Amino acid sequence: MCGITGYIGSRNAYPIIINGLKRLEYRGYDSAGVMVFDGEQIQLSKTKGKVSDLEAITNIDESRKKGSIGIGHTRWATHGVPNDVNSHPHVSQSGELVIVHNGIIENYDTIRKELISRGYTFQSDTDTEVLVNLIEEVKKNENCKLGKAVQLALTNVIGAYAIAVFDKTRPNELVVARLGSPIAIGIGKDNEEFFVASDASPFIEFTRDAVYLEDGELAIVKRNKEIKVRKISNDKEVDAVIQELQLNLEQIEKGGYDHFMLKEIHEQPKAIIDTYRGRMLPNEGIIRMAGVDDHMSKFLHADRIIIVACGTSWHAGLVGEYLLEEMTRVPVEVEYASEFRYRNPIITPKDVVIAISQSGETADTLAAIKLAKSKGAFVFGICNVVGSSIARETHAGAYTHAGPEIGVASTKAFTTQITVLSLISLKLAQAKGTLAKSAVNNYLQTLQLIPSQIEKLLEIDDLVKEISYVYKDATNCLYLGRGFNFPVALEGALKLKEISYIHAEGYPAAEMKHGPIALIDENMPVFVIATNKGHYEKVVSNIQEIKSRSGKIIAIVTEGDVTVKEIADHVIEIPETEEAFTPLLTTIPLQLLSYHIAIMLGKNVDQPRNLAKSVTVE
Repeated sequence: MCGITGYIGSRNAYPIIINGLKRLEYRGYDSAGVMVFDGEQIQLSKTKGKVSDLEAITNIDESRKKGSIGIGHTRWATHGVPNDVNSHPHVSQSGELVIVHNGIIENYDTIRKELISRGYTFQSDTDTEVLVNLIEEVKKNENCKLGKAVQLALTNVIGAYAIAVFDKTRPNELVVARLGSPIAIGIGKDNEEFFVASDASPFIEFTRDAVYLEDGELAIVKRNKEIKVRKISNDKEVDAVIQELQLNLEQIEKGGYDHFMLKEIHEQPKAIIDTYRGRMLPNEGIIRMAGVDDHMSKFLHADRIIIVACGTSWHAGLVGEYLLEEMTRVPVEVEYASEFRYRNPIITPKDVVIAISQSGETADTLAAIKLAKSKGAFVFGICNVVGSSIARETHAGAYTHAGPEIGVASTKAFTTQITVLSLISLKLAQAKGTLAKSAVNNYLQTLQLIPSQIEKLLEIDDLVKEISYVYKDATNCLYLGRGFNFPVALEGALKLKEISYIHAEGYPAAEMKHGPIALIDENMPVFVIATNKGHYEKVVSNIQEIKSRSGKIIAIVTEGDVTVKEIADHVIEIPETEEAFTPLLTTIPLQLLSYHIAIMLGKNVDQPRNLAKSVTVE
């Protein structure tokens, strides 16, 4: 879970690499480093801390910035604590090879011991330094060029990686490879220059053309030459497929907001519109989803649907379970991908597996997809990033079209994933006849209103700030919901934990009596989702139980609510909607609450400690 950048061409490499690292810092931010080659010497700068700390070091000596080829890295530590020595790039023992690496080399200790027996010494605790020295040893023993040495070395590696390697003796090329971690190569006009990065954001202003390496592929990138792509396993050359980038620079800037998270909360109305745009015609009762239409028989004859995901996407999957079972009457199971992939699950060719991931690169979800496919299941992907690994691994799928999500705490990914799951549920209900035509039409027309209702909700920001100030010093919080809003309680608690570091737990409201009620006292804020749909009276009873034990109640209710207003300490109102779509509204104030509490506590909401945006390692 690190960010890689690289450049080779005629421009000065340093500013391109540094700016790229700033855009990738959401992927890792406990250390950073940059290497440029000035034609004679490798200029290496790296440090514990953020990219701004790296800039402070390089600004001391301008000679560290000169050169038209280089690589950079921003790290989220896996092997070795965050410090200057463990920071990337890493240099081989001879000083000739330099590498940046995202991923984990699982058999690094075995390789390290073998290299030590051959006279190698190591300065860091990282698996990456082991890898660069393995490449050096292969290059020396086989008397081969860098590309071949990397290819042979990687055949001895177990684990996941995206790497970029530079060889001082071959100063006009970079070697790039991937297995399990994403890497993109931007192509300049007439192949005069190339850009390397974990995603396209570092080079979007320079080119719209990119090659995304597939798993098990290696590319040799040379000045003024076409990219050569080969299979690592057999050295067979494959075609480099050039894709046109859909990203634009404006999308990855803050746009006047203080933080990416706040920007992305406010982008949700547009993101939801972009997600359903062209897919539904509410007045005609039409839903168009090519990924579903083209494989409708798989869905209609499925014995069950299994949803696999991690984190916030798992919470969206839980909402999807309610949607699909309610509307289509098909049994649904929701699994943590990290558990599903290891527990020998029972999967048959009559199962449909829906895999959900914002980035499309989540390692555990990718592994779950491969497992499901090996058992004969039909796998449908829901992700945000066009051309991502999950988009390529699944049989079919749907993009959320949320636009880039830079903040580590996911917001618009959650609501757009629910939007896609809503459309799939309605599409299948239409095909199966489990909902009347009038009911489907009503749902579609109601869904069309959600973006404007979120716009209205975002206007209560001042009220949310006031409530946030009251509870910013809480040490524990409880979130309760029932039915469709139980997953929202889980998601609200997760958001608070992620960015404010306040311990919080989400529970089904009825489960409070089975343990959590013991925690209730005058110091325990309890956030209760109590909309007027579903089990309203039951939730009111839960609120009264909390109040009788002096708990502080912050309730999210439907506009016009009277009963809960009389009991709760604070009330936030959401517009009226169908119960199935309430999660799209109830999550908004909880996102704002977590944001404001974290800001009041002085936390870095876009880069919370110990977390990275895209979990591309186990």
